[in-house]
Amino acid sequence: MRHILLIGFGAIGRHVASGIAGERRVKLSILVRPPYREQTEETVGRAVEVVSRLDEMQEVPELAIECAGHAAVAQYGEPCIASGSDFFVTSVGALTDAALLKRLTDAARVHLGKLLIPAGAIGGVDALAAARCGGLSRVRYTSRKAPSAWRGTPAEEMIDLDSLKEATEFWRGDAGDAARLFPQNANVAATIALAGLGFERTEVSLNADPAAPGNIHVIEAEGAFGRMRVEMQGKPLPSNPKTSSLAALSVLRAINNRTGAIQI
Repeated sequence: MRHILLIGFGAIGRHVASGIAGERRVKLSILVRPPYREQTEETVGRAVEVVSRLDEMQEVPELAIECAGHAAVAQYGEPCIASGSDFFVTSVGALTDAALLKRLTDAARVHLGKLLIPAGAIGGVDALAAARCGGLSRVRYTSRKAPSAWRGTPAEEMIDLDSLKEATEFWRGDAGDAARLFPQNANVAATIALAGLGFERTEVSLNADPAAPGNIHVIEAEGAFGRMRVEMQGKPLPSNPKTSSLAALSVLRAINNRTGAIQI
């Protein structure tokens, strides 16, 4: 039986818990802040261990899955790895903090653990990481969203979102700056950077498009392997329009790879 800890019980945590409900090969624990503990216990029932601190668990999980935001990566990453758990990060944008990334990487090396980074809301990350082994020369990430999706961001000061008639690029730079300036793109940009050429060498183009059918993500890469172009048009979770359904499904895939006879 695999012991899995979910850190956080928001949209992704709930989706994952529902997806593995009744799975005999998984023992599930959930960590939430004290104000949400009773509510979480009522939702998941007595079969699931609910805690508010790591030291409350009856045993160390083999896999801790962060589903609670950037602050949770900083708070729980090192303690989980040091205790013997592999640490799975859904809020990959937190790793744009170079000091945090180094601490987690060092902890994984010292304690022989793993810092696991999922593909999340995008596809092609496996091919990009494989291509890096042979040598990458260029990686470019393009994000295209409806103008309304950029409200409340620095885009409002860079472009008149109300008057757009066609797709318009309003920002171009590297993945590190993109993640810091536009946190809603941080996870995707950071994942691509970590899989490929790093934060400074990964090009990012952000676009507002009144005709965009949703959030469009495009990865383009060149190298010794050849060329690739992957485009994703993702749908959000029904329970939270700001969360990609594929991001939640990538967590379930990680669990299935732990429990199944075949790993893909």
